[in-house]
Amino acid sequence: SVRRYATEGSSPGGMNKWVKYGGGAFGALFVGFGIVRYFASPPPEERQQKMHEIREAMKQGSDSSKPAQKTFKGGEQGWVDLKLESVEEINHNTKKFRFALPDKDDVSGLEIASALLTKYKGPEMEKPVIRPYTPTSDEDARGHIDFLIKRYPDGPMSEHLHSMEPPQRLDFKGPIPKYPWSPNKHDHICLIAGGTGITPMYQLCRAIFNNPSDKTKVTLVFGNISEEDILLKNEFEDLENTYPQRFRAFYMLDKPAEKWMGGKGHIAADLLKTVLPEPKTENLKIFVCGPPGLYKAISGMKK
Repeated sequence: SVRRYATEGSSPGGMNKWVKYGGGAFGALFVGFGIVRYFASPPPEERQQKMHEIREAMKQGSDSSKPAQKTFKGGEQGWVDLKLESVEEINHNTKKFRFALPDKDDVSGLEIASALLTKYKGPEMEKPVIRPYTPTSDEDARGHIDFLIKRYPDGPMSEHLHSMEPPQRLDFKGPIPKYPWSPNKHDHICLIAGGTGITPMYQLCRAIFNNPSDKTKVTLVFGNISEEDILLKNEFEDLENTYPQRFRAFYMLDKPAEKWMGGKGHIAADLLKTVLPEPKTENLKIFVCGPPGLYKAISGMKK
């Protein structure tokens, strides 16, 4: 079956609305309370502008005279099969998959925030399995699209992906819109994620911090079982270093090593009160993505 996608909570008013990203069956959520890293002073704003200029130059790809074509157009386009280009092992149950777009100068066509559907039908399956995934590559990256996929026992799509080798192919469809983002839409956003629910949160962070005109503040609360399970930690630590006054991250673990400086336990409302800003102080939006246990504890189940 297909997971349900971004829906907004029913609570009235802009301050306390929750955005629930499709989490599906990510397995049991075991999370705790962690710490924030602060840095003494931010780098010059010129650094952000320079990085933006570099990214704009990279958009031109290998042939700057050729306009980028969108691979995924939505609507009645149907399924697009892509070739698996490379596979990189990230940890004990997660791999990074890079799929080649039809042309080296193509872009995915995804907007912020959106995802893609994948489809696979095994020889013994009566019906194909369809699952959504959020890419981790930039939306303007040319010629390829990347995914971080965690393997779950008895998860037919994740097991199939983890069995794939280049140059096998997989069907994709989309984009599937989640939450339309525009710069400075909110003063402050809070991202509460468990497990692979981090990928749509990372997509939103990229859009904000890749855009020099977007001054949105971001607080991330990210729960996992062990430190090894924390995906994209290097990328988030880089954001902490670069934007210490606008980005802070709380990492929570259920089974940390002895040297872990954070805490233990589930993400709960009492813990969030200590790390999230007061909703009345800012134009605040809260996003939640993870397994059912996270929704049940924090925002209520998706509708």
